[in-house]
Amino acid sequence: MYYRRLFDLREDHDLSQKATAEYLDMHPNVYRRYEKGIREIPVWAVVKLADLYSTSTDYLLGRTNDPAPPVKK
Repeated sequence: MYYRRLFDLREDHDLSQKATAEYLDMHPNVYRRYEKGIREIPVWAVVKLADLYSTSTDYLLGRTNDPAPPVKK
């Protein structure tokens, strides 16, 4: 499930839920619900998190197990 990746990446980057929520400009309780899988995360937030963690949106969403960011042409 993608929400497990949100948790793992946040922890790997030593960020709190509050700091991640501030980066996304949202209330920490809203972000917590995304990370718990209670609410669907919006596309704009997935894109911002992929940028923050230097990974692909496909990795965040569980579509690939390769965390490498996409190659820019």
